[in-house]
Amino acid sequence: MSKGKCVLAYSGGMDSTISVVWIKEKYDLDVITLTVDLGAGPEIEGVREKSKSAGAIDSVVIDAKDEFVNEYIFPALKSGGMYEDVYALSTALARPLMSKKLVETARKYGAEYVSHGCTGKGNDQVRFDASIMTLSGDGESIKIIAPAREWGMTRDEEKEYAAKAGLELREVGDNNRVYSIDRNLWGLAIEGEDLEDTWVEPPEDAFSWTSNAEDAPDTPEIIEIGFDKGIPISLNGEKIDGVTLIEKLNVTAGKHGIGRVDHLENRLVGIKSREVYETPAAIILYNAISALETATLSREQQRIKSNLSKIYSDLVYDGRWFTLLRENIESFMNSAQKFSSGDVKLKLYKGNVTV
Repeated sequence: MSKGKCVLAYSGGMDSTISVVWIKEKYDLDVITLTVDLGAGPEIEGVREKSKSAGAIDSVVIDAKDEFVNEYIFPALKSGGMYEDVYALSTALARPLMSKKLVETARKYGAEYVSHGCTGKGNDQVRFDASIMTLSGDGESIKIIAPAREWGMTRDEEKEYAAKAGLELREVGDNNRVYSIDRNLWGLAIEGEDLEDTWVEPPEDAFSWTSNAEDAPDTPEIIEIGFDKGIPISLNGEKIDGVTLIEKLNVTAGKHGIGRVDHLENRLVGIKSREVYETPAAIILYNAISALETATLSREQQRIKSNLSKIYSDLVYDGRWFTLLRENIESFMNSAQKFSSGDVKLKLYKGNVTV
């Protein structure tokens, strides 16, 4: 009789690599790893080899950047998706798409289980669990395994377990600091080390996309972004696809020190958490579309949109992407934005963006 199968969301990091071995031992399942490329860059290099060396029977890598931009990021941009007015929901927007790919891959391989690496302390466990259960129908056909939530190991115990398993693991950070980083096209979420202390300024080695504003160029840069019905379609007069536009804006805005977010966030699970993000392109695009809306939306539309944007942001943040209410709000946004076409000129300088 063949073993059951589990599809594991796989980043190539320590936790997900350990999870391959742990699921095989704990549940006696064959493991297929799934890496969904949403703009992680060099972090996913070698994931196929790494997962196979850890014992996975297959490794699937899906490039979903275009789908991420067109079906998740841009609808959120049109809808004013900024949680607590500062967080562009980069990680929160990625989770429903990753959950969708997990369920699709599980069905393709005939797997009864899917697995994610979330702990019991954060928001992501809810986002994954809710999305997976919604997409798998009755929630019973595909079961969820969450190793990091179940195994109860400390970080040191994880390292010992990894050493016993003979795994080569990636570490992130300089000066012996190891940060937990979630990266995609829309932004970086950075946790760990000194960032836990709200009285300490984030160290420079925590940032990888943005310059310190003090060290940014002394000369301002002027850029122009073109929109069609609320969707950005051009940069400096050149029509461009969404993925490339965001990638270019991340580089340009990051060079000028734009995109750092440091705030005390109300997490879904009921705790407050100091969160540090880098979202250069998102900051630029939200400033641009907000300015455009002052010319294309009526006063009443602007006020209704502002109220709905907060509800929309909460829905996405809380893992309720696959809900009718989120679709209802997007229908209003699409209607309201049907005249939001035109060009916006912005000045980038020393951490600031001015329309």
